[in-house]
Amino acid sequence: MTRDELFAALAAFPGASASYPFDETTRVYKVGGKLFALAGDNDDPIRVSVKCDPDIAEELREQYPGTVIPGYHLNKRHWNTVTLDDSVNDDDLCDWLAHSYDLVFRSLPRAMRAEIQPIIRDK
Repeated sequence: MTRDELFAALAAFPGASASYPFDETTRVYKVGGKLFALAGDNDDPIRVSVKCDPDIAEELREQYPGTVIPGYHLNKRHWNTVTLDDSVNDDDLCDWLAHSYDLVFRSLPRAMRAEIQPIIRDK
């Protein structure tokens, strides 16, 4: 997945917004004002940090050693940083992005969730 494809996938989630609250190169994606992903505009290789259920986070780190690591500058129990390389296919990455979005979306107040009206997922 290219950087542009990654950014397009993140921006496509209902209610998603991008900003640069930390510096001019770290793009942060939020829903309802809460962070669900961040990635550098110039990182080489491309990396994205996503929120993750702690049990799943550990499994992914074991399955993809060196590619999926504890979240960089984030709560390492709940966040993974993923290096986009050939070991991670785009479908899996998209699932992880959706998982991160869903975790954050479900934590929003009911009224805010109703305003955003997300796409219904079977997962």
